[in-house]
Amino acid sequence: MSVKGQFNMRNAAADTFAMVVFSFVTGMLIEVFVSGMTFEQSLASRTLSIPVNIAIAWPYGLFRDFVIRSGYRFSPTNGMKSLSDMVAYVLFQSPVYAGILFVVGADFDQIITAVTSNAFVSGALGVVYGLFLDSCRRMFRVPGYYHQQA
Repeated sequence: MSVKGQFNMRNAAADTFAMVVFSFVTGMLIEVFVSGMTFEQSLASRTLSIPVNIAIAWPYGLFRDFVIRSGYRFSPTNGMKSLSDMVAYVLFQSPVYAGILFVVGADFDQIITAVTSNAFVSGALGVVYGLFLDSCRRMFRVPGYYHQQA
């Protein structure tokens, strides 16, 4: 297998693992404790989100990397990386999340509350997810990540 093929497979696997695990946990916490959804509604939402997250994980990882590279052109600081993580998370995840909630039967107010809450806490979520994704990429030994210090 070529180095490029190995990079793509490892990168896709790491991005998928990170997206599924992180989204399940954080989504359920927001839906139940912030948005007022029932546990059953949230479990349905999180279950539906698994194949969706599998489908969007690698494209999101590529989008995130693009946003981080773009931010780095303005400033190579950790603060800009954190801001870039937040922007990428909000721009990419909000429409996907709203669609999932709509499909599982959340009402309009619940969708607005959940997506808005998610967008407001995305400052933290996007940054935390970025750190988690970077850790997963190191764990999966993605070239460019596994040799970096944790």
